[in-house]
Amino acid sequence: MKALFIIAFRDFQDWEFLKTKEILEQNKIECDVASTQIGLAQGAFGANFKVTKILEHIITKDYDAVIFVGGAGTPSVRIKRDSIRIAEESFKLGKVTCAICWAPTILGKAGILKNKKATVWLGYDEEYGMNTDKILEQYGANFVDKEVVVDGLIITATGPPVAEKFAKEIVKALNKK
Repeated sequence: MKALFIIAFRDFQDWEFLKTKEILEQNKIECDVASTQIGLAQGAFGANFKVTKILEHIITKDYDAVIFVGGAGTPSVRIKRDSIRIAEESFKLGKVTCAICWAPTILGKAGILKNKKATVWLGYDEEYGMNTDKILEQYGANFVDKEVVVDGLIITATGPPVAEKFAKEIVKALNKK
């Protein structure tokens, strides 16, 4: 099995990425990482990760799961058309499609949360001028105030404290396929 992580090149959420990736790898799931550019990506709390894949070159069908990581850099990923394309394709191809923290807003923008239950980090989003739960609702999602929400093959979570629980739900969903 193979998973694709999508992180912001600057200010991805370190723990959400590192903990989730660690658990997937412990479960023998191969992990690739892509971002908006190639090079040394920097987490909001000091983690660095050498990114060798760029969003434009991602072939979604090559992966069993796509995981969007949150953090302060989320808007820089959300504005990229290829992020939206990857989320749409992942959903349409029946892949496990995941997002944690602020990143569920990317799934919302991609239109795949319509009539789906989802959660998100609760905070203000400057681009939309509203709180993140309202963004999900604007895109037709049924916001659920829970740490981790699974609706079919879509898995969303609220943030760093639940990264381990999020990762375990991804592993469980992949093992069912």
